[in-house]
Amino acid sequence: MNGQSATIKAFEEKLSAQLQEAKSQIDGIEARAKGKMAQAEIDAIKGLKTQSQEIEKKRQDLKTSGEAKAAQLKSEIEADMARFKTIGSIGHEGQEPGGYEVS
Repeated sequence: MNGQSATIKAFEEKLSAQLQEAKSQIDGIEARAKGKMAQAEIDAIKGLKTQSQEIEKKRQDLKTSGEAKAAQLKSEIEADMARFKTIGSIGHEGQEPGGYEVS
């Protein structure tokens, strides 16, 4: 395995762990909020799940891509994850999307 391949593999493993953590957070938000949400919050959670699936697809593509395509995919994934983390931070600190407290 050359240096580039090792770097891509390490990135892929880190990304996989981050995606798993994000999925767990989304599931937790959804579970706490069931029955308390407006349609906007339900739609936001669905959007986060869709975005997570799109990032996962790119991660899978990264495994089979050539070196030139890998750099582009890595850049796209990093940008997607930054947006995902920003959006996914809704619901932290005991708050649901929309800012109300969860009991």
